[in-house]
Amino acid sequence: MSLAAFAPRVPIDGRQSPTALAVARGSARFLHALGYCVVSELPLPSGRRADLVALGGDGEILIIEIKSSVADFRADQKWNDYRLHCDRLYFATVAAVPREIFPLQTGLIVADAFGAAIVCEAPEHRLAAARRKSLLLRFAHAAALRLQALADPQGPYGGEI
Repeated sequence: MSLAAFAPRVPIDGRQSPTALAVARGSARFLHALGYCVVSELPLPSGRRADLVALGGDGEILIIEIKSSVADFRADQKWNDYRLHCDRLYFATVAAVPREIFPLQTGLIVADAFGAAIVCEAPEHRLAAARRKSLLLRFAHAAALRLQALADPQGPYGGEI
């Protein structure tokens, strides 16, 4: 059985707007095409949740913070904390949001529900080995729990995902 058979049963957590969900979907598809694996809503050691965390085959860790509007960007300035947990930090948004509002020290992805493109490459700031290991373990743990919950929907995994 392919993993695609599980896709329709993935629950939506309800916190995101339809626009944010579309940006997340298109960004994840784009990152997958570049060779990254993506986990959404990953809890970070700081207690925050990253919208998307992408893991490259070489261990590179990207965080993508989704902003669906100018108001969404202005209301949420916690993005500086995310920089401590990735090698590159990106914002992802829709084409209608002005690019000028996003900080120059981050990358920018423009997306819709079907794909995305990098408009501005994020500068690299490599993680220390201990922090990378911690994030890799969080990523693996979350991905494994979510896969197990899909395979066993009645299992005891709900609160941990």
